[in-house]
Amino acid sequence: MEKSQRTGLILMIGAALEFVIFCWLITRKSYFALALPVLTAMAVVDALAFWIGWTMFTGEDEDLDDDYAEISDAA
Repeated sequence: MEKSQRTGLILMIGAALEFVIFCWLITRKSYFALALPVLTAMAVVDALAFWIGWTMFTGEDEDLDDDYAEISDAA
């Protein structure tokens, strides 16, 4: 696993964990009406972070593209 994939995995885990903890914490207090707009905004940000992490984690190795370009140029 290369560095960008590891970073993507950390982003996905962090976004999911942060969202679960936030949802759990808003149910423990009586701030639910105030927390709904914040929950919506955080859900959007977490979904974006998870998507970026997923894209990084499932991305192809960059070196393969460079090797293919070198082979194509040589031919």
